[in-house]
Amino acid sequence: MRKSHPVRRAVLAGAATVSGIVLLLSLKPASDPGSASAAGGAAPPVAAQSPQGGRGAGVGTVTGDAASTRYGPVQVRLTVKGGKITGAEAVRAPEGGQSDRVTADAVPRLNQAAVAAGSADIDAVSGATYTSAGYKQSLQSALDKLEEAAGSAGQGGGQGEGTDGQGSGSGSQGTRTLTGAVAQTQYGPVQVRVTVSGGKITGAEAVQAPEGGQSDRVTADAVPRLNQAAIAAGSADIDAVSGATYTSAGYKQSLQSALDRAGG
Repeated sequence: MRKSHPVRRAVLAGAATVSGIVLLLSLKPASDPGSASAAGGAAPPVAAQSPQGGRGAGVGTVTGDAASTRYGPVQVRLTVKGGKITGAEAVRAPEGGQSDRVTADAVPRLNQAAVAAGSADIDAVSGATYTSAGYKQSLQSALDKLEEAAGSAGQGGGQGEGTDGQGSGSGSQGTRTLTGAVAQTQYGPVQVRVTVSGGKITGAEAVQAPEGGQSDRVTADAVPRLNQAAIAAGSADIDAVSGATYTSAGYKQSLQSALDRAGG
């Protein structure tokens, strides 16, 4: 048989070329970055990074450890700028049922208090005892991470200072937070954290205290008074709160443990 005519072959080749161009044009928009966004497939935004140097001159965020409470975990994230806390938020908080109302009321107030105080030495919100305690615990964890990062950068106090055993005269020129050992009591554990600045106790708080039933009332009444007494005395030589014998004893034991770690 005779082969195809050259003209026919040219027509067929041209048709194939046109078809190929049409296919390429129809596929090209898929390589356009904007098409993925329109289809809902955009790449996730880049998350803000935590500051590597703790309370440095830049802007960054640091998240404390989650604190477990009776009604659910609480976890706090801080925004730090120029060495100061400029923002605080609870990235986790109790939810569901009555907890939704308590969280909606308490967390914004705790956030404001944290920014205003620049520390975890803030008052509990009335009606939100557990949430407040968990918030303060996670907040202090975030602050500890900042202090640790700052210390790693050569901004923190030396570990070998304050070993002369002279009580509050630790000799440190910076601000440190120290957490005492957990003291077990008949009604639950007690653990105290102190803030030491310039060799003096400038803040004290119970990061753990008896809770549940009657213990809630006793803790709410006794712990703030014990905190004030610790700051005023600058030592663990403080009086027990009437009606809170076990809590007071555990508080003093953990407080002394914290002071021992401070070199006091």
